[in-house]
Amino acid sequence: MKDYGLKRMRTHALSAFLCIFIFISTGFSAFAAPESLEAALLEAEDRKSLPIQTNQIENWPAGPAIGAQSAILLEVNTGVILYAKNIDEKQFPASTTKLMTCLLAAENCKMDEIVTFSHDAVFSIEPGSSNIGIDAREAMPMEECLYGILVGSANEVANAVAEHVAGSMDDFAKMMNERAAELGCANTHFVNAHGLFNENHYTSARDLALIAKAFFQNELLSKLGNTSSHHFEATDTQPDDFIQRNKHKLITGEIPYEGIKGGKTGYTDDSRQTLVTCAEQNGMKLICVIMKEESPEQFYDTVKLFDYGFANFSTVNVAENETNYSIKNSNFFNTSSDIFGNSKPILSLNPDSYLIMPKTAVFDELDSDISYDTREENEVAVINYYYHGTYVGTSTVDLVKDTAAAYDFSHDAQNLENAKDKEPDVIIINVKLVLIITLIVAVLLITIFVVRSIFQNYNLLENRKVTRRYTRKRRRNRKEGPDFSSSRFDGFDI
Repeated sequence: MKDYGLKRMRTHALSAFLCIFIFISTGFSAFAAPESLEAALLEAEDRKSLPIQTNQIENWPAGPAIGAQSAILLEVNTGVILYAKNIDEKQFPASTTKLMTCLLAAENCKMDEIVTFSHDAVFSIEPGSSNIGIDAREAMPMEECLYGILVGSANEVANAVAEHVAGSMDDFAKMMNERAAELGCANTHFVNAHGLFNENHYTSARDLALIAKAFFQNELLSKLGNTSSHHFEATDTQPDDFIQRNKHKLITGEIPYEGIKGGKTGYTDDSRQTLVTCAEQNGMKLICVIMKEESPEQFYDTVKLFDYGFANFSTVNVAENETNYSIKNSNFFNTSSDIFGNSKPILSLNPDSYLIMPKTAVFDELDSDISYDTREENEVAVINYYYHGTYVGTSTVDLVKDTAAAYDFSHDAQNLENAKDKEPDVIIINVKLVLIITLIVAVLLITIFVVRSIFQNYNLLENRKVTRRYTRKRRRNRKEGPDFSSSRFDGFDI
């Protein structure tokens, strides 16, 4: 079995020739590279003194000094930022761009769709840039393309996928920007699918973390993005048989780290080293983004930040700790009484909601606010939690039954004291009290109805008696003639 096909050997030979030609044509100027590298290393050392925004939070664990210009450590499920250094500063992402490329491919295509490589897709990339040697008019299934992008960082494959998804590379760039906006990216603009340098192609550590969050929440992409090597087998449409190896040292195990879930490398002369990595330990799934660093420090920066995150933070279940929130008029709603014995609560705090907190912090130190702007049909309210003004997570108040109602929650000490002897994470309606009140109201209504009916019937009876007397009197008067016995006629001789 050949590791590479003949055309792949030709590609490599051509690249080597170009390198030799450039070296010879530039003469001894090539020796300027070490000086440039030395300057880059000095800049990286200076960047260690740049401020770390999260270190300014009161009682927040101090994060490590690293040589990256920008860096972020973000928890996937909550969106909590554990470490922040220049996270909104615009940087060149290089091949970490390909996380967005693969995300759009996975969201818009089936993995068995066949991607055909156009001449532009293959030959529009810079000579010598990352590729896997695919020729024009060759074709591969979409899943193999994604392996080519994520494992081999293949620029021609990224171009081909872009054309397949959007019809053209320019239209795909528009899709990338639209999706970035949907994810909340405020400092991002893409012009290509591969990440080769363009002054108008940029992002930030925060924005790249948001893209990576969506990427690693996709089960298939998470699997593909955690592949140390991939065997591309020859097919009728792709005749070469070869193995591609990942350059991400935490994925390959060259730098071992527990719980790695995947990532993506990136490099250009302008971006320097960029790196995105995901790791999971102790119920926390963390994304680390490193931007503008020097090799191999991007990997060691990542290890430092992962160690910092897993050592200093932990998950805290909201429902198990929250005792402050209840529905107003707690004597009516906040009770464990249930005369039926097996009735389910109508409202409850989401049992799966958790926060990311410093291990030194306690739940009672948190501030919170309530929003009724919910996303899901069964959600009544959203409670956001903050530690010294920093967001640490969210919990939802959910409808357990299909009940449509609007509830006004309160957050006060009296309700807290009333709730201490009750189940704090559940709000139950006092069915007994409801029935008693309903019965009283019903009796009152019936009594009012009966009394009113009696009065109406009495008045009707009296009116009928008066009418009958008047009728009888009129009949007598008609038979007997006029009655002149009245005193009005006294003194007259009739």
